[in-house]
Amino acid sequence: MRHIISPLDFTVEELNDMMDLANDIEKNPAKYAHVCDGKRLATLFYEPSTRTRLSHEAAMMNLGGQVIGFSSAASSSAAKGESVADTIRMIGCYADIAAIRHPKEGAALVAAQHATIPVINAGDGGHQHPTQTLTDLTTIRSLKGRLDNLTIGLCGDLKFGRTVHSLINAMIRYPNVKFVLISPSELRVPSYIRENTLKANGIEFEEIEHLEDAMPKLDILYMTRIQKERFFSEDEYLRMKDSYILDAAKMALGKEDMLVLHPLPRVNEIAVEVDNDPRAAYFRQVQYGVYIRMALIMTLLEVKVDE
Repeated sequence: MRHIISPLDFTVEELNDMMDLANDIEKNPAKYAHVCDGKRLATLFYEPSTRTRLSHEAAMMNLGGQVIGFSSAASSSAAKGESVADTIRMIGCYADIAAIRHPKEGAALVAAQHATIPVINAGDGGHQHPTQTLTDLTTIRSLKGRLDNLTIGLCGDLKFGRTVHSLINAMIRYPNVKFVLISPSELRVPSYIRENTLKANGIEFEEIEHLEDAMPKLDILYMTRIQKERFFSEDEYLRMKDSYILDAAKMALGKEDMLVLHPLPRVNEIAVEVDNDPRAAYFRQVQYGVYIRMALIMTLLEVKVDE
């Protein structure tokens, strides 16, 4: 039995196989419509989510399976003090696989350690968000045709952004990937990512504060929102929230084949006028998220399509 707590839980070869499967699902959805007949996914969401929860649910239903679960801690027995360990033991009696999102870092690992079914980490605090990373990798590979030889700009909240941390960890395994880290000094990437991940692996990167300076050199621009829920102070959030806004003028500085990704939801960090730019890939990214989560569920449940 396998879980996915970090994007590094799968080798590059296994990830490539999963992305190949996702690409086949995209081309031949009818072939996969019943591979999970009789299977149940439990979505255990202790904090709000739209895309991640609905994407997992849509993925399971597209495979013919069913979905149970809860969408907030308040609507679960966590409100009565039940531990994550006890919850996942109980869920194993009802479902074949579980996706968990929790505000505390490490909660998904605790769930996996006590689970009798495969566990998908759907986001744990500011730590990891591996299925978003799988979505990002699938989007880049599908639209760019490769995951190597890329310069990737990460912009916004690089301190608390779990999608950023997961993507960096995943992308350093591909050759000749460079990072441009664009953030205010207060929201720079954590030192353990800088030292233990980037520098320790000899990855080329630079840290800058102005998005305009980065635009001409990027193959991928990964925008993130300033996350209000990660701040202890309302004043601190308000001071930071408009640090970076991508608009048509800034897009004009970018390469013709650059892609703009965003894990969503956006607030105002990407102007609506950018949506019609062919380089804006964030809504296509959402669709790729369904395909790769379908592939992940199949992989963890060890179900195969009948050829």
